[in-house]
Amino acid sequence: MQQEKRASWSGQMAFVLAAAASAIGLGNLWRFPYLAARYGGGTFIFIYIALVVTLGFTLMLTEIAIGRKTRQSQLTAYPQLRKGWGFLGLFGTIIPMLIVPYYCVIGGWILYYFKAYFQMAFTGADLMGAGAINSAEFFNSFISSSFAPFGYGMLFVFACAAIIVLGVKNGIERSNMVMMPILFVMAIAISIYVICMPGSADGLKYYLIPNMDCLRAADGSFSFALLGKTLLGATGQMFYSLSLAMGIMITYGSYLKKSESIEKSVRRIEICDTFIALIAGLMIIPVVYIFAIKTGTPVKEAMNAGPGLMCITLPKVFASLGAIGNWVGMAFFLLVIFAAATSAISLYEACVAAICDVMKIDRKAATFFTGTLILFLSVFSALGYGAWAHIKVFGMQFLDFFDFITNSVLMPCVALVTCVFVGWILKPKAIIEECEADGTKMKSRAFYSFMVRYLAPALMAALLVSEVCRALGIGGWSI
Repeated sequence: MQQEKRASWSGQMAFVLAAAASAIGLGNLWRFPYLAARYGGGTFIFIYIALVVTLGFTLMLTEIAIGRKTRQSQLTAYPQLRKGWGFLGLFGTIIPMLIVPYYCVIGGWILYYFKAYFQMAFTGADLMGAGAINSAEFFNSFISSSFAPFGYGMLFVFACAAIIVLGVKNGIERSNMVMMPILFVMAIAISIYVICMPGSADGLKYYLIPNMDCLRAADGSFSFALLGKTLLGATGQMFYSLSLAMGIMITYGSYLKKSESIEKSVRRIEICDTFIALIAGLMIIPVVYIFAIKTGTPVKEAMNAGPGLMCITLPKVFASLGAIGNWVGMAFFLLVIFAAATSAISLYEACVAAICDVMKIDRKAATFFTGTLILFLSVFSALGYGAWAHIKVFGMQFLDFFDFITNSVLMPCVALVTCVFVGWILKPKAIIEECEADGTKMKSRAFYSFMVRYLAPALMAALLVSEVCRALGIGGWSI
């Protein structure tokens, strides 16, 4: 009876857009350009694409097939497949529940920056000083304030909740049908503008042409250790970029009709996600490269990862563009709002669907219950750089800790155990049969079986170890 009442996407395009919208988030817009710049430009891009079409394909296809086979969210899907494996769904639900609060806090940061650039573009106000010289002070002043980070994050949560409560078709699907085309058009427009800037050619070469120096040791010899770092850096980016092991693809897969091809859908999602990742590099790397050359800043330093790139370096870059800079900045942060919102909505939905499935309550009640919990947990990340800055968890601020425990520990663990479960307990045949439920033969049967049984678990185990070592500073490992 529950399966008959299950919501569904209107078609494959709606599903692909929703899944791609989930995958295209903040990680694509700042982490991919940073890693590409750090690990040899085209060298990193080649390795990343190779991983997307192999490992990414395997993990995403597995999760979507599990969702459609059970018609359940991650919390109840695993125990339905095999008794005793409900813990996997539990951890798969804890992950988005911990990510959404701090993700919405960062979404609030982006809202604040969009408002600032809107104000500067239309009024000529100079909020960050000449040439955005005070961009670091502007950022630090905001995130350390007593209420503003939580207030803007709360607005972001409310906006996502308003879409979630409308349902799969009327809320998530329709919002993606609006936001995704705008995001694509804006990304392409900004990248074209950047490419046409004087001096961008050298930045494009730096980004796109493979540079093997990232694989050479100090003496010029080939380094397998550096190859391992580059491979794991690309694996981590692919893993986070495709929204894997967060319950999202299982939940979204549970809304997919049996008549739709999972294999084709996954390939299309990969194309959309990789396209935006590459476009993000075109938007950011050439213009930051030009700025670095003009100011004498080391290029790798200018490409600094995380909030430093988006909230401190890029404002200086926009300011260097002259009068048009504020308008470019406003357009860029609007694009980032859409990217952050589509990902936050999918994370929120994974939580809401799990609550609906296990507690048997309606969507409105589940959205309210989940939203209340999200707001409570977001207080820690919102105040972690301000009133509670003195409180550390394993030496990390709250936001950094939540990011570490979910991205570096829980997600690789869930992906690893899922591969073991599907490869050796459930057997790949169950997933293959679900992929062929639309009446077409799965073309990558043998490849999928090999990946999910052997190579995917090995890479997930390596990623887990490397991420923990990186975060804890063990052995000098750094990605």
